Amino acid sequence: MTERRAPEESTAAERIRRPAFYAAGPGRPWREWWTVLHPPYTAWHLGYVVIGAALAPEGDVVPLAGSLLAFFLAVGVAAHCLDELHGRPLGTAISSTALLGASVAGLGGAVLLGVLGILRVGLVLLPFIVVGVFLVVAYDMELFHGAVHRDAVFALSWGSFPVLVGYVAEARTLAPAAVLAAVAAYALSRAQRSLSARARLVRRSTEHVEGVLVSKRAGVRRIDEAFLIEPIEQALHALSWGVVVLAAAMALERFG
Repeated sequence: MTERRAPEESTAAERIRRPAFYAAGPGRPWREWWTVLHPPYTAWHLGYVVIGAALAPEGDVVPLAGSLLAFFLAVGVAAHCLDELHGRPLGTAISSTALLGASVAGLGGAVLLGVLGILRVGLVLLPFIVVGVFLVVAYDMELFHGAVHRDAVFALSWGSFPVLVGYVAEARTLAPAAVLAAVAAYALSRAQRSLSARARLVRRSTEHVEGVLVSKRAGVRRIDEAFLIEPIEQALHALSWGVVVLAAAMALERFG
């Protein structure tokens, strides 16, 4: 006799089986592309660009728009497609040709925007373009035997780096305020990396979780995948929209 599950238990189990809390699930191709783009994390990352730009002494929406689009193409599209191409962590059915094509187009578009930025801002952007391309390819393809694919590099690349670029694209130089904001973004990105690593472990690598938690007041509670993952992903969800809202507030103050 098979065990029947309550509808809410079945729904929760289905959510846990997805590779990420924002994964759209199988179905039409756009659902898988949505998952590959990691919308909450991409928005979080773009928020750092806005924060850096908003700290500049004078605000110009043209460099900000160019920086946002460049980072969306380089990270939101190219880096995430390369990551899925390398090992299929999200388990999508998108063809390798499509993923590679999107990666090349995204990174190429970001470089083109960087070149246009140099014409407007100056050669101060050139080192950031070179470093940005290197980080996207080396990190997501785990080059150099994975030496670049580390938590500290992730925090520097996806946290500190966009803050600095956002600022330099506006001010054409660096200042202590931008460096401090980059340090804060590094700390937030380290937290993101730590939380998401545990979430990935539960969602993608765990076959079964079994145990109990004996509380002094609430008695015995069964430990399962949802018990382990829910507070982690609630924190990730809150952090992602929190950074975006902070960036929007700073942009409104500077550019509104």
